[in-house]
Amino acid sequence: MSKLLDQTDCAIIEILDGDGRASLSDIGKQVGLSGPAVGERLRRLKDTGYILGFGTRLDLRELGYTIQAQVRIKPRSGQLHMVERMIQEQPRFMSCDRVTGDDCYVARLALADVAELDDILLPFHDRAETHTSIVKSSIFESRLPPLSVKP
Repeated sequence: MSKLLDQTDCAIIEILDGDGRASLSDIGKQVGLSGPAVGERLRRLKDTGYILGFGTRLDLRELGYTIQAQVRIKPRSGQLHMVERMIQEQPRFMSCDRVTGDDCYVARLALADVAELDDILLPFHDRAETHTSIVKSSIFESRLPPLSVKP
């Protein structure tokens, strides 16, 4: 059983979520620890699996992706594994979740323009039904759930 997060661990994670490039020293000043102590806590959080890694947030528009789409995908009978492989191999899918309900997958696509939808989704049509919604705007991007300290 893994050790529970304490208030300092939660504060460190929240600081890093807001600024992944914050120095250990700056984080330490905010949480009342030395830089090396913060580094040790981060190593422990990573070793115990609380922190899986660190990433970069990109402005997709700057990369030429002006549109995003949500795609619900329902594989035809016997096509589940092939469709999953196709999703994994199509680099425009930025995320994909297995879900309950009528569809098996909900995925998010990055597109330069709406015309690309046909090129990307056409290979799926022999193996799955797809239902697509264009994302008009995002209320918020991915964020942390509350990091409450369990008693």
